[in-house]
Amino acid sequence: METPGSQSSLHRANLERVVRAVRLAGSLTQAEIARTTGLSAATVSNIVRELKDSGTVEVTPTSAGGRRARSVSLSGDAGIVIGVDFGHTHLRVAIGNLAHQVLAEESEPLDVDASAAQGFDRAEELVSRLIAVTGVDRTKIAGVGLGVPGPIDVESGTLGSTSILPGWTGARPAEELRGRLGVPVHVDNDANLGALGELVWGSGRGVRDLAYIKVASGVGAGLVISGKIYRGPGGTAGEIGHITLDESGPVCRCGNRGCLETFTAARYVLPLLQSSHGTDLTMEGVVRLARDGDPGCRRVIADVGRHIGSGVANLCNLLNPSRVVLGGDLAEAGELVLGPIRESVGRYAIPSAARQLSVLPGALGGRAEVLGALALALSEMGDSTLLDGSLSAVTPAFT
Repeated sequence: METPGSQSSLHRANLERVVRAVRLAGSLTQAEIARTTGLSAATVSNIVRELKDSGTVEVTPTSAGGRRARSVSLSGDAGIVIGVDFGHTHLRVAIGNLAHQVLAEESEPLDVDASAAQGFDRAEELVSRLIAVTGVDRTKIAGVGLGVPGPIDVESGTLGSTSILPGWTGARPAEELRGRLGVPVHVDNDANLGALGELVWGSGRGVRDLAYIKVASGVGAGLVISGKIYRGPGGTAGEIGHITLDESGPVCRCGNRGCLETFTAARYVLPLLQSSHGTDLTMEGVVRLARDGDPGCRRVIADVGRHIGSGVANLCNLLNPSRVVLGGDLAEAGELVLGPIRESVGRYAIPSAARQLSVLPGALGGRAEVLGALALALSEMGDSTLLDGSLSAVTPAFT
């Protein structure tokens, strides 16, 4: 039995610190592990050797700064995580290992507004299908990350706004999916998961303070402060779509007038082009036409960018992030939308905050949220589970 403060308990704590650093980063050199954990190079070397001998980590030759180094990652068969992303029009599922490798990924159309039960049925089927395709050991599943397009109440685990997903009223997504899959499920809104995905795999790598802005049927922001998602005490931080731009503007679905969402979300923007472009136009189509030179679509996207920039300026003044990453279909417009965003930030943000900010398109496209769900599952799993080899004790209930 380990006694607090004893040599064995200190060694155990150091083992967990190294495993946690590698698990969150995907892979690190031994020098990077030492900087991240604060442990000495000699201690890190000894711990890595021990973890390698036990099969917990893999060590491969690499280079860092022109010098030979050793890259450390968790063993590919140490465990499995699953990401599930419910969009308003799609369901996407991915399976990955603890070395941050995506083993399988699939997406299919889904009207998430219809009913929660239908959505969970489809998710359960898709997860089971991907497990069968990959042939992964179900006893190795450490957890599931789940994304939904709405705010989650931190205390109850329910969706915080029934006006956004009326068919999900009273649903507790994590509890529902946990009952079906028999493994731990961690839930967050899609904007937060987009931020996590870009932070770990995309345009946010190497940054500790950023905002991920997703513009689709709604508008949300995932906020990363000091390297961690900031959710707020009620889980509603980042609802940038409901910043008021015009108190006499259109009525928003939240009940207020002139919210940012009413000037930027697809449901409000597409009708502006219906008389000239027809009723079948999508936001993806608007972006494609704008890139091909269509003047009406270019004007609409520029206007949307300026409105988003006003909201981003407010974020700059309050939180002073170093980077803003734009996700969703709109990001494919590139400088057609990013330029107007920067223009508004320069006009409305505090000059010092605007100078420090970079505005970039997301690197992951529509995969940001499901990869963020994988990152969420990775971040929530315990390191003692890996060290004790107890993943095999977790037996999923689904078949």
